[in-house]
Amino acid sequence: MLLIAWPAYLIHYGNSKLHDVDALSDKADTPGTTYLVVGSDKREKGAIDDPTAGQRSDTIMLLHVPESGKPALVSLPRDAYVTIPGNNAGKLNAAYSIGGPKLLVRTVEELSGLKVDHYIEVSMGGVQSLVEAVGGVNLCYDADVNDHDSGLVWTKGCHDADGPTALAFSRMRKSDPLGDIGRALRQRQVVSKVVSKAASPSTLINPMRQRSLVGTVAEHLTVDPDTGMVALGRAGLSIRKVMGPDGLMGAPPISSMNYRVGQQSAVRLDPAKIDGFFEKLRNGTLTSSDFFSPT
Repeated sequence: MLLIAWPAYLIHYGNSKLHDVDALSDKADTPGTTYLVVGSDKREKGAIDDPTAGQRSDTIMLLHVPESGKPALVSLPRDAYVTIPGNNAGKLNAAYSIGGPKLLVRTVEELSGLKVDHYIEVSMGGVQSLVEAVGGVNLCYDADVNDHDSGLVWTKGCHDADGPTALAFSRMRKSDPLGDIGRALRQRQVVSKVVSKAASPSTLINPMRQRSLVGTVAEHLTVDPDTGMVALGRAGLSIRKVMGPDGLMGAPPISSMNYRVGQQSAVRLDPAKIDGFFEKLRNGTLTSSDFFSPT
């Protein structure tokens, strides 16, 4: 009875703390299950002090679990120049600024051809709290960094990182020669380490640590009303698989990292490859060679 009652309690406890938002569209269903995972730059008490007004989607990841084939995690560049439904073309993260989660979902659906089944958003303060909840994570970056904008001070190599350091590690962009692509690589590293520690034996055999982690996760996530702890758990298992040795993850094909639009620089997705890339994603036939390679 306890083996049944405890997981049921954790699901109920987590669901009671989740925040929800109207994010999903009325697009017809597509095969498989698709999660849109968003990191917003909403400024919160306890997060990085940044006076920038407004709110944007700093991190945009599309996790697709096909009916057959391997799941894949696609890091969509926030500066990708795309069609924003009902608006002029613009950078992908502008969709969130203009119309919030709902317009971002519609924009990603138009780009990918996939129906977004679950919307999951975490804020800056949430990243920090999640890292703290698992007791910190070990992160690696092969360069010295002293970045004013993110606050990251880093010595080349691997180091144990607390919540504030992991958040700065996830945000740093201007000091990375790969820009937003490099940042996406580090963001996936942080997500991978958090998920791995959350599923570690030290957590699985400790009921109080389980409860604390579930509460922290739920408190700092905003989801669509139909996404609860069970769906989040399935997403976590898929992310863990994706970030394993043979996992499929990366950025979609890119033809220019410095695509000039008026006075602005944007990321141009490769028009010759992008439709085929998303078709393979939908069909579960992507391979590692289909992702963008910065070298």
